[in-house]
Amino acid sequence: MADGAERFVVATVVRAQRPTSVRPGDRAVLRADGTVDGFVGGACAAEAVRRYGLQCLRSGQPLLLRILPGDEPEAVSEEGAVTMANPCLSGGGLEIFLEPHRPPPLLAVAGETPVSAALAELAPAVGYAVQVLSPDGPVPPGTAAVVVAAGGRDEHPVLRAAVAAGVPYIGLVASKARGVAVLDALQLSVEQRARIRTPAGLAIGARTPAESALAILAEITAMRPAPPADDTTVLPGPHHEQPPAE
Repeated sequence: MADGAERFVVATVVRAQRPTSVRPGDRAVLRADGTVDGFVGGACAAEAVRRYGLQCLRSGQPLLLRILPGDEPEAVSEEGAVTMANPCLSGGGLEIFLEPHRPPPLLAVAGETPVSAALAELAPAVGYAVQVLSPDGPVPPGTAAVVVAAGGRDEHPVLRAAVAAGVPYIGLVASKARGVAVLDALQLSVEQRARIRTPAGLAIGARTPAESALAILAEITAMRPAPPADDTTVLPGPHHEQPPAE
């Protein structure tokens, strides 16, 4: 986690109702593989933190998880919170704040042009990390978008690599005529060809490199996948005795 490349959730106890073995301020870290480091309760709490924490990691939204005494069979969801009955017969209650931490999506830019420079400058302001691609370099795993703004130089290898890597957004900065010529030369399938946006960017009448960069970032934003719907169903499994409020 030190390099900021790992996704994880910080779970913090904000309220504890006796009987319980944790105190407000206790913390744990939930990793993307479901591993929990730290202690915010025993078996009952850990399973709830794991389930709803992974949900937070998918959506990118924080959540207040309430595990309270009661017999309600279903979890109750409201904006920013889920309340569920404590499945431990020993009772007790916890409120745990789940805060997801995800690395910023990566925008890979190829080319040394005014548009590529403007993209590198503007992209961090809208939440993207930026990496410059070399013509023969690999596309990093998990790249959210590749924009080729190379002015006609070394475009083909970068575009092929982006298509092969399954990058969600691939943009080519070019005129309509030149963009068609580049795509023809790549000899892609119909499906692969459709994945490359050229001219890259929304049609906002851009006249300057900064405006072109803005149009491209707007198109990337418009085409990004929607976050998954929240899953607020109650944890499965029978009610059984466990350590207190855990």
